[in-house]
Amino acid sequence: MKLTDNEIRDINRHLEAGKPLPEKYRFLLFEDKKEVELVWNGKTGDVCNIVLPFQVIEQVDEPRAEENRALQMDIFHQQTGRQVTGWNNKLIWGDNKLILSSLKNGSLREEIEAQGGIKLIYIDPPFDVGADFSMDIEIGGETLTKKPSVLEEIAYRDTWGKGADSFISMIYERLVLMRDLLAEDGSIYVHCDYRVSAYMKLVLDEVFGASCFINEIVWRRRTGILNQSRKFGSSTDSIYFYAKNSDKYLFKQQYIPYSDDDNYVKTKFVYKDSDGRRYRLHAINSPSYSPSLIYEYKGYKPPANGWSFKLDTMKEWDKAGKLYFPDNKNQRIQRKQYLDESEGKPAQNLWDDIRPINSQALEDTKYPTQKPEQFIERMVKTSSKKGDLIADFFCGSGTTAAVAEKLNRKWICSDLGKFAIHTTRKRMIGVQRGLKAENKSWRAFEILNLGKYERQHYIGINPDLREEEKQQQLREREKAFLELILHAYRAEGVSQFNCFQGKKAGRLVAVGPVNLPVTRLFVEEIILECRQKHITKVDILGFEFEMGLFPNIQEEAKAKGIDLAMKYIPRDVFDKRAVEKNQVVFHDVSFIEVKPHFGKGKKKHHIAIELTDFSVFYSQDAADADVNLANKKSKVIVDKGQVVKISKDRDGIVNREVLTQKWSDWIDYWSVDFDFESKREILRVNNPETGEAEEVWSGDYVFENEWQSFRTKKNRNLELKSAFVECPPGRRKIAVKVVDIFGNDTMTIIEVTV
Repeated sequence: MKLTDNEIRDINRHLEAGKPLPEKYRFLLFEDKKEVELVWNGKTGDVCNIVLPFQVIEQVDEPRAEENRALQMDIFHQQTGRQVTGWNNKLIWGDNKLILSSLKNGSLREEIEAQGGIKLIYIDPPFDVGADFSMDIEIGGETLTKKPSVLEEIAYRDTWGKGADSFISMIYERLVLMRDLLAEDGSIYVHCDYRVSAYMKLVLDEVFGASCFINEIVWRRRTGILNQSRKFGSSTDSIYFYAKNSDKYLFKQQYIPYSDDDNYVKTKFVYKDSDGRRYRLHAINSPSYSPSLIYEYKGYKPPANGWSFKLDTMKEWDKAGKLYFPDNKNQRIQRKQYLDESEGKPAQNLWDDIRPINSQALEDTKYPTQKPEQFIERMVKTSSKKGDLIADFFCGSGTTAAVAEKLNRKWICSDLGKFAIHTTRKRMIGVQRGLKAENKSWRAFEILNLGKYERQHYIGINPDLREEEKQQQLREREKAFLELILHAYRAEGVSQFNCFQGKKAGRLVAVGPVNLPVTRLFVEEIILECRQKHITKVDILGFEFEMGLFPNIQEEAKAKGIDLAMKYIPRDVFDKRAVEKNQVVFHDVSFIEVKPHFGKGKKKHHIAIELTDFSVFYSQDAADADVNLANKKSKVIVDKGQVVKISKDRDGIVNREVLTQKWSDWIDYWSVDFDFESKREILRVNNPETGEAEEVWSGDYVFENEWQSFRTKKNRNLELKSAFVECPPGRRKIAVKVVDIFGNDTMTIIEVTV
């Protein structure tokens, strides 16, 4: 395109001044341009390409070992119930950007491609600006509100903290990674509501291309809406359905069963059999002349062109009671179409037949954003086949995984929230138990961590700064964070160490980062410096600890003469008043006590495990809770390991009622591995020299979940003694894992001789 003299002078003026050119010149100077392009503040084409190894910390295969159990035999399971071949489903905890990048670029990609690639992705990302991601937990007949972890809060704040720009940036990068992971015939369904639907459609067009847009599905998620004083009530969500390739994607039409009050049924299915079955009649005359189809049947003459099927088929329909014979033989035979055998009406893009989860539904997990299984089922059946691999990278309560397992699909699911991972784990064990009871096959699933974190991928640094300025901002932010934590912990700062930032009462203090878990790698670096400098007592402070970290790492340190104390940093550190009043309590990780029971006589090689104690030290909202409470109000808090209901009467008199009557009230779930150290944790990592994937033992073992007891919505009881399980003679280690009502896991290991 030819530029005018004024435009040329304008361009030169900007270039000489070192200023960026106005946006219009992008279209005037370059021929290869998009007709429509979405632009937002901070837009970049850079997409995360980091590769982190995945750590398998737990495998759940046999839903639950029982005494004298009936053992399943099929292509997947031997007599032990262990899956011996094929794909293990994946439940991954962590930031889905790093998970997606590691799946796309890492060694696990080969395994995904061997399954045919990912055929379907469904995501329901957090799109509610100002949303409350708390969870309600039932305890002692009351409801305790569990606040989101600091990691979750930071992630949601970074998503929405800067408005629409930050949300679009977050979802854009993840959608690009998802697109690249999809199989060529794969599809994606993205769930959103009116707050971001306009942005989401444009982002999806940008990533997948407008030609790959298949449908906007509108889900009528509720019917009764309270009167809105100045707007119409919002009762629908949008689900955008895109294909990786508009010429190849899978699509199987779904049908909605007819109901008796459907107008179509009332007007078409007007006949009834003696048993009350409704049916309609279809003519069976051939549309074109066919001599081979002209025959008389039971005295009824054929139509002029003949029947629409051969004599043998006519006899089959007659034998099945599917033919209607009028009294007048001059009239034509017709075929009966029964209502209860009809596929139903084809599903359209308005889904108004699926109701949201109600409080009485058996599938209800109490997870606030949970979607109905029927809702996910329609997408899975439409865009995948049995044996296909599907994924959900904002899995929440695990509905996608549950539906996939029931429909014989393989799955990968992930979430940033530890509570979401725990909710999904319980739900999937329930699904496995249900399939086992029906004598159907199930697949093992693994719980994974991202095995190594690099801080520069988490710290929120302004990407527009020069590298030197970025590093300066990073140093300033980390310094302020460390000063805050050390001040709250009443520790004195130190500077002569690599891993330690403070000291207190003869112990050195290491502070984990604000925006990622304390990992094995982090602790191993601490142990290394302790050995080099003869340090024997260490406190490690963290907002979150990698799943499966305890007690292995502490036992490893103890064997090297190092006393490691792990402590959770409470949310109260961000409350200035609580810090100044010395009310911030850094609580220890939980403590488990167990007791082995040995069988007698013919069962002398059998062992059962009894859970005898579980101690927690949490606090939440305890500081000044009674002072800030209004008269005639109540609130449930956590104070030094006790769940307490604080009430204030009309006169301001405060009453404190302890709701956790027993130590077991803190336990939501526990499980046993009767032969810990029988399965090594093998990492597939890329060799930097050869570029090829290699299998390396991490030094840890995979917790094989053989027996478990947990609370459900229907049954709040908890067994405290496992079933007896046969174990060969000799010494062995038994691992016991406990997950508390907040979703935090703790493990203990005992050594026994059978």
